[in-house]
Amino acid sequence: MMERVPLALAAALLLSLAACGGGSGGEDAAAGPSTDPAGEELTGTLTVFAAASLTDVFTELGERLEQENPGLSVQFSFAGSSALATQITQGAPADVFASANPPQMAVVADAGLAAGDPEVVTTNVLEIAVPAGNPAGVSGLADFAREDLALALCAAEVPCGAASQQVFEAAGVDAAPDTLEEDVRAALTKVELGEVDAALVYASDVAAAGDAVEGIAFPEAEDAVNDYPIAVLAGAPNPAAAEAFVELVASGAGQQALADAGFRAP
Repeated sequence: MMERVPLALAAALLLSLAACGGGSGGEDAAAGPSTDPAGEELTGTLTVFAAASLTDVFTELGERLEQENPGLSVQFSFAGSSALATQITQGAPADVFASANPPQMAVVADAGLAAGDPEVVTTNVLEIAVPAGNPAGVSGLADFAREDLALALCAAEVPCGAASQQVFEAAGVDAAPDTLEEDVRAALTKVELGEVDAALVYASDVAAAGDAVEGIAFPEAEDAVNDYPIAVLAGAPNPAAAEAFVELVASGAGQQALADAGFRAP
């Protein structure tokens, strides 16, 4: 009997150690938030400044990142790229900037506010948007010179407005817009509400509007293809989450989401 006591104690000790090891493995298996490549948990708030045309697809990708990281909250500010670039250079706190064209990204990068080289993650082209049924019978870019139509364009300082000027020059059209909007989604809304007969927006915006509008492609759009660069910002309050979001956008899943939303591969 005396010889069995140490054996019993040893067995109990082994069982105790095994239980401790099993407990640790269980905790790892049921791990909480995902981690970034550096092993840090993605928590806190991630603030993304992005071109208005990215609203739907970036919101979707942000929700995906939140689902993978329960401790993370992704907040977006969508607007015209020029307005966002100005806000960033004036000190607005943000982690990521995604522009609808390189010149507005350059405003931020040239000010030393990009943490690295911006990466072009997608492209986009203009398309004519008309209300469902095309009641005004708009057929092409030349109709933007018709003064009998109510027409919307983006303001010249935002990327969709700069691209519009390029295509009008390429087509030799003297456009006669009735309203100049601060971003592409504002121009799209005018069409959705039937306040204008046509607007120049991106192909992705026509796709986002669904049955509310119809899109009319035109060949001159290829003269103004917009590249969309994205960058983590210098001094980002949440750099780990910022890097993870940029990686998600550039990943296969992110690229598929962009393609599904009507964007093109870079």
